[in-house]
Amino acid sequence: MEGTVFDIKELAVFDGPGIRTTVFMKGCPLRCQRCHNPEGLSFESQLMVSPNGCLRCGRCTAICEHPDNCVACGKCVRACPLHLRRIVGTKYTPEALAKRLLKDQEYLAKQGGGVTFSGGEPTAQGEFLLECLKLLRPMHRAIETSGYCRSGQFRKILEELDYIIMDIKLVNEERHRFYTGAGNRLILENLEQVKESGKPFRIRIPVIPDVNDAQENYQATAALLAQRCWRKWSCFPITKQQGRNTAWSAGSIRRSLIRRQCRIWILGSFCLMGSGVRSCKSGTESYT
Repeated sequence: MEGTVFDIKELAVFDGPGIRTTVFMKGCPLRCQRCHNPEGLSFESQLMVSPNGCLRCGRCTAICEHPDNCVACGKCVRACPLHLRRIVGTKYTPEALAKRLLKDQEYLAKQGGGVTFSGGEPTAQGEFLLECLKLLRPMHRAIETSGYCRSGQFRKILEELDYIIMDIKLVNEERHRFYTGAGNRLILENLEQVKESGKPFRIRIPVIPDVNDAQENYQATAALLAQRCWRKWSCFPITKQQGRNTAWSAGSIRRSLIRRQCRIWILGSFCLMGSGVRSCKSGTESYT
């Protein structure tokens, strides 16, 4: 069994408790119009090129054996003098990936952290992810997920996790399908599983102007959570650089807007007695 990973980020501080190593797994069943990590959409290894700074020296084209159909062989990567090309997507067996992650187990544990699987959508490589989580049981294990996964598979994965970070982009089914390419029935079913699991979790809303930054959506999301005691939620703005297919100015997103929307959401959920600001970093406000 093999899985495909497009990045491993060490010393991550925004992907769960403490200091963590975040594994970005390749492949996602959704096609969000404002995708945060478009290099994680495809399940296959891909050639990524940064055109800025290119010398137009022609070394990459001279060495290419497949000019009409890139096979991600990597020859042009090695030929580029400025290292502007890279292959995104590395194959691992669960054992090999676990071995790499476990080498930092002691340090991460002392920092109150562990390992987080992100993506792409990590549950899209469900069997591989499940095997990795089992091998990493000595570590604190978390996931960043859209929740778009078959319920039975999601339940198995949930059992192996210590912490869940789940995005709720839109509650309205029709709008969700328009902006992500899929309905949200599976997502809402799996949200119920998370709520029933008794495990600590965070719900995130990626704030996208003119897509989900409406009081109606915030109140509907709050209603989904009002029946259970939950640990944390956060909002974060999607900037022009993060959402690659944007039609608005990055300057149109302001912290004051995020604060106002966060307050609207809190007021819409009557179960949050005595809530307050926990942190405000990088344009993100979190409440517990």
